[in-house]
This record gives sequence, C-alpha cells and structure tokens, in this order.
Amino acid sequence: MNPQSAVHRTEVDGIPTLFTYVAGPMRAGLVFRAGIADETLGRAGLTHLVEHLALYRQGVADYHYNGATKAAFTHFHVEGAEHEIAAYLTGVCASLTDLPMDRLETEKEVLRTEESRRDPGPLPLWRYGAQGYGLVSYPEWGVRNASAQDVGQWAQSWFTSDNAVLWIAGERIPPGICLKLPAGDRRPMPAVTSALPTTPAYFSHGTGGVLLDAVVADTPAAWLYSGVLERELTRALRQEGGYSYTTATDLTPRRDGFTVLAAFADALPAKQDAVLGGFVDVLAGFQAGRITQADLDAVRGRADAALSSPEAAARRLPGMAEDLLAGRPWRDAAELRSQLWAVTPGHLHEVALEAAGTALLQVPSGHSADWAGYTAAPTASDRTVTGPRFITGRAGDAELTVGDDGVSLTERSSPGPDGTRVATVLYRSCAAMLSWPDGGRRLIGADGLTVDVEPAVYGVEPSTMAVIDAAVPPHAVVPLPPRPHPPRLDRAPASSTTTSARPTAAPPATGTVLADRPRRTGGQMAAMVLLGALGGCFGLLALMLTVFGADDPETSVGEWLAISGFLWGVTALLVWPAVRILRRTSRR
Repeated sequence: MNPQSAVHRTEVDGIPTLFTYVAGPMRAGLVFRAGIADETLGRAGLTHLVEHLALYRQGVADYHYNGATKAAFTHFHVEGAEHEIAAYLTGVCASLTDLPMDRLETEKEVLRTEESRRDPGPLPLWRYGAQGYGLVSYPEWGVRNASAQDVGQWAQSWFTSDNAVLWIAGERIPPGICLKLPAGDRRPMPAVTSALPTTPAYFSHGTGGVLLDAVVADTPAAWLYSGVLERELTRALRQEGGYSYTTATDLTPRRDGFTVLAAFADALPAKQDAVLGGFVDVLAGFQAGRITQADLDAVRGRADAALSSPEAAARRLPGMAEDLLAGRPWRDAAELRSQLWAVTPGHLHEVALEAAGTALLQVPSGHSADWAGYTAAPTASDRTVTGPRFITGRAGDAELTVGDDGVSLTERSSPGPDGTRVATVLYRSCAAMLSWPDGGRRLIGADGLTVDVEPAVYGVEPSTMAVIDAAVPPHAVVPLPPRPHPPRLDRAPASSTTTSARPTAAPPATGTVLADRPRRTGGQMAAMVLLGALGGCFGLLALMLTVFGADDPETSVGEWLAISGFLWGVTALLVWPAVRILRRTSRR
C-alpha cells in the first residue's frame, strides 16, 4: 500500500486534524460531536438550524460544499482548490461564532420545506422512544419558536474547538486556514435509551414491505454479514421467488462500539405474506448457521478491494473523525484488511445470532410476526393515573383521566385482556406537549406513547387544562399555529388505533388530531400508477368488446361472454390493488 495514503494526525488552531495525501482535487471537512440525539423533542431542530445559518454566508460558490446534521454528529464538508478549502473552513468557523441572526426566520422556512420532503421512518421511535436517537423520527418542533438567544446559546455550547475534528485529503494542509472557535468541552456520546422491554420485537406499519433494524457489535464480521445478508435476500426474494424488486442492507455505526444493521425488502400488497415469510426464512437460515463460504468470499473480495483502492483513506476520513470525537480507536487500512480475511462463516453466524437477539421488525399493516418468535412492541401503558375523569359523547368509547402526576386515556373495544387499552403520559417524563390556540393539547411521553387532550371533545373545563399546562415542564411545550379543523363535541378524538399507540410516523405539527392514514411511499405511488394504467387499458378493451363484440359474425355468443368476462376480471384484478393503496394511504 502506498505509504502516502496513510492517515496522519496533527492539529490546526488547536483542533485535532486527520490528514491523508491524495493527488487531485482537495477534500476537507469539519465534524462536531453535536446532533439530533443531543436535543429534546420540544426543542428539536436547533442543531440543524445552526448548520444552515453557518452555511448561509458561503453563498453560491463554484466549488462544492454542504453540511449534514446526523443523530450524533454535524458535518461541514467541501471539495475544491486549496484557497477555496481554506476560505470555506475559515468562513464556517467565523459564522459559528457570529451567526447571521437576520437570516433566522428565513432559514426556519427553509427547514420546514426540507422537513416536508423528509421521511425518516418510525423505526428509531419504536426502538429508542421520543428521546435521544429516537428523535430522528419526529418533526423539528423546536425550530418554529426558537429565538436568536436559543440558537446562539446552542452554538456556543456545542460548536466549540474542543468538540470538533478537522479532516483533509489533499497534497498538503492548505495555508490560510483560520479555525477560531470558542473553547468548550468534548461532549460525550448521547445516552442509548430503549422503548422495547423485550426483543426481538415487531410492529405493523404501512404497506411498503418488510424492514429489519438490529444492533450488533461494530466489527468487520458485522460489515461482511450485512453484505452476505443482502446477497441472500436478493437471491431468495427477487431471483428465486420473484416477490421483491428491491432488497438492500445497510450499516450505520453508532460510534459507541455498536452499529445499526438495517435490511429491507419491498412488496406489492398481494405479495406481502410471501415477502414476510421469505424474509424471516432467510434470517432463520442464517441463525441456524446456513452461511456459505462462497458468499462470504464474494463479499469479502469487494470489501478488500475498496480498502485497497487509492481513495480508501480519503473515504474513511469522515468516519475516523467521528470515531475520534467519540473516543473510539481508529484502525488503519492494513489492520482492517487483516481482520477481514480472518472472518469465517462461524463469525457471521455469531453476528446473525446477535442480530436476532436485538431485532426490531417492521411488517406491513395487518400482519404480525409473533408466529416467528417476535414479540409485539408495546402500544399501551401498564398504569393509569387517578383523578377527574372525562368521557366522550360517543357512548363512552374513550375516557380521559387527568391526575396530579399525568394524564391517561382509556379506550374501550380495543385489543387487550379486558377489551381496553390505556395510554399514560406522566408530566415528569413528557417529552413534548403540542399546544394549539383552540385549547387542544397532545402529550408525548418519553416512551413514544401519546395522549390527546381535547377540551371540546371531553368537556374538560379551563381550570383542569390550566393544571396540565402548569405541570408540563416549559421546555417541553411546543406552541403551534391554529388548526384548520379543530375537533368538536360531535367528533371523536383520535382513532383507537392511534391515540394510545406509539405513532408509526411523526405526528403532524398542525391539522386535525383524527387518525392519519400512512404516508404513501414512492414505491406505492409507482405501483398505483402502473396498476391503474394497465387496468385502464384492459378496461377499455373489455368495454369495446362488450359493446361491439356481440355483432361480430365470427364470434359466438358463448365466446363473446367468456372473453368479455375474462377481460373485466383482469381489469378488476389490476385496479383493486391500486384502489386499496389510494384508500389506505395519504399523499401527505
């Protein structure tokens, strides 16, 4: 291996710096140990807002630059000539110490637009709850009401020289870099919380396919297992079964010694049972040790080639910067290659067993995975507060209890040992309370369970609402603009399928509290359009044959009826799945 590709550690303006020699365009990045998981639900979005404000003064440049806010890290990266790299990094640090607050309201709008296009998925929420790493599943509610003081204090606390690492891939460290940041503390990694009392677990959501989330030790064996799993899912579900079009896996290091393994297989509505069964069969085969040497060698060969390439060190620099910030040792490419070639199918079997023990499975709505040994993730609380009770006007199908320590919602005619389901949010563990001008409140617990308190639906008097408002910590309150359709006395609160359950997607920031249909995915939209178009073609043929075919002298009445019936049947088979997608999902 070229010794010039080794990674060297130095300092620039007191900031630890990782450098590797690479010919050609220079790349660099400034990484901070600050991310979404460091926030609270009621103030979520401050880190992302700081990132946007810090980049504003860069304007429209000829070189490529950008920023990214992740769960535990924020990246500012750039590619260009030496003087462009130096100007960018110097400008970012200058902005972080003096954010353009006159741009604050505009950047808030930009973030809300960006958020409307983002669909992070519900898996982090179900695993971690409404805190820490689970916050990536929620809207950035803290952005709307963040003041210049809030944003400035956050930047001064987290974007400091002691909480940063610089990396550079080029021919030298460019002269003229000035990284003047305030001193501070190196921040520890976010605490890892859990909203799952038992694993492996599952929950039902959407119609897009099957998704696995597992936490395993961050080792070369885990990297290779991810690749081998993708190969087997593709072989079983696409090539042999023809059930899925997309099968994929991914690893996201948490930088605490563990990595999050994700695996996905898409499915049309008619193939959901087959995809779920085939997905579970692949996992079960790996857990039984059915892992071939040929698959391991194929995946290992690609991984080794990537580590041997001239660009390997440069590509690894952002991750190495994260490891350094997290206090993790980083390994050179030679060491990693040696460890890759030491992995055996037995090591992959150990990873498969570890993944099985921490697995969280998302299955399509209406399906379960208890038959495969997965436990349903909790959608209810095991306790109820005591206090005044308020019952809805719809035959008492829901009962709200407001206590001194929290609120509970009891729903009847729901799954449970006695036909009821209870959701409780204690004030001391309230991650956020959405507050609307019409008096409505939504309390979200740290475990992700929610309780909607609607005075117009339950008949809660103002004095009781004042008790709730006073009990919830101020930092958890999220004031929101008026809703277009606030609930009324003749309208139910939220559907019993969503009120006391952990939401399977981020709750809406505005709008009615009535149950929301799952958001329509891109795959579902494509399937709906394709099925609708094919159904329209067959329907047109069926209509033409029905109207004009009877007069064809070469076709008997029996043949005419048979062919017409066949075409109408094909039309129905094509159109019905598209109608189901349309009715069960929402464009929002």
